[in-house]
Amino acid sequence: MADAEKVKGPASYFPSIEKKYGQPIAHWLGLLGSMKGLKHMEMVARLKDEHGMGHGHANALVAHHLAGGKTG
Repeated sequence: MADAEKVKGPASYFPSIEKKYGQPIAHWLGLLGSMKGLKHMEMVARLKDEHGMGHGHANALVAHHLAGGKTG
């Protein structure tokens, strides 16, 4: 069934994030892992300010990271 194959939630942004910013998702999750003690929106702001990432993409990565998401 097609619905079962469709990626939902934050991970649905991953292909476009990799294409637009030229780094694998593991790179961004590693970067977020180094931001210990920051709140969700503080992490989003860092990705936007320091890496030029759009809000939606930054928010998706942070949400996935904080939910304990892994890649691969």
